[in-house]
Amino acid sequence: MESLIEAILFASGEPVKAERIADVTGASVNEIFAAAQQLRDDLVFDKRGIRLVKLDDSLQLVSSPDYYEEIRKVLETRKPPKLSPAALEALAIIAYEQPITRAQIDAIRGVDSKYTLSTLMERGLIEMRGRVENVPGRPPLYCTTDMFLRSIGMEDIEQLKNYKPEEAEQLRL
Repeated sequence: MESLIEAILFASGEPVKAERIADVTGASVNEIFAAAQQLRDDLVFDKRGIRLVKLDDSLQLVSSPDYYEEIRKVLETRKPPKLSPAALEALAIIAYEQPITRAQIDAIRGVDSKYTLSTLMERGLIEMRGRVENVPGRPPLYCTTDMFLRSIGMEDIEQLKNYKPEEAEQLRL
């Protein structure tokens, strides 16, 4: 089952819902997650160049953060430009305060964030997720995306609570 999951995730290149794998294989979702955990442990134990990450109810293969620098150098021409300090500031606010409106972001930053938010959305790092119901105009709420989590090497936004500043050089933003 581990090899089958590895093959499916490798071929996909994107997150695949565990339920979809279960439907195709005839296994239960719990069996898929158990096999995925075993594959994840094997990849780490064998110090392989890929890792398996769980994103909510989906699974994905990603490159190991141990080889970030070498991968960056090899793929340098495909690398998008780094985010501006303003974009990083807005992204940090969204990550820690989500869900959050643009007005709240503007109030924290002290400047208009319209352009910055559109840049972050274009890069796939944030998305609109719902609206504030009891406020005139029903402003959209912004949250980070799975791409954001993959970019910072985390599987869950709760991991930000344990973030260490010395890990900042590992960020791929």
